[in-house]
Amino acid sequence: MKKYLLAGLLVWLPLAVTIWVLQAVLGLLNGVFVWLLSGSQVVLPAASQSFIEMLQKIPGLGVIVMVIGLLLTGVFATNIFGQWALRQGHRLLNKIPIVKSIYSSVQQVSDTLFSSSGNAFREAVLVQYPLQGAWTIAFVTGKPGGEAASHLSGDYLSIYVPTTPNPTSGFFLMLRRSDVIPLAMSVDDALKYVISMGVVAPATATDRAPLPLRNSIG
Repeated sequence: MKKYLLAGLLVWLPLAVTIWVLQAVLGLLNGVFVWLLSGSQVVLPAASQSFIEMLQKIPGLGVIVMVIGLLLTGVFATNIFGQWALRQGHRLLNKIPIVKSIYSSVQQVSDTLFSSSGNAFREAVLVQYPLQGAWTIAFVTGKPGGEAASHLSGDYLSIYVPTTPNPTSGFFLMLRRSDVIPLAMSVDDALKYVISMGVVAPATATDRAPLPLRNSIG
């Protein structure tokens, strides 16, 4: 009985988790659509309220509209006029107290993570964390900068230590390059290793050895 239960779990668990993640993403898109419709009720005539309520009840409409909206926004943002308009919008938001701090921080992170030229996680490494003798997989994100770098003597790296099984949260560390062990595994393989809590280990190739950390990190 136990054998068959485990076999069934191994079949359904990946599918269930995949469906759960997709539902979360689709639910977020639909929630934004409903929020926009609710906000439009304030400015639109009262006669349109019943039509808006009808739109809110159509299943899947929010996801379709939001995906189309994202595509149109992408087209707008990649032409000359769109880029000019976005620059003006950025300047306006960066002049508003409190808003500018939140907006600029989120913008820099999103540009790094999602832009085609972005390289948020440069390579996978081994670091000792949270105590000496305990090792975990981490990712190099660059080198310390600004005031923090001025207080650090030597060659340091910016390191992101993800939590498991959810790598979207974690810890930011600044470690000496000599305390970081580079790994030959790809960033994708390392993420799979972290998400699986060490169960799905990357394939080991005899001809693949750890590479030195790139000196071009900056």
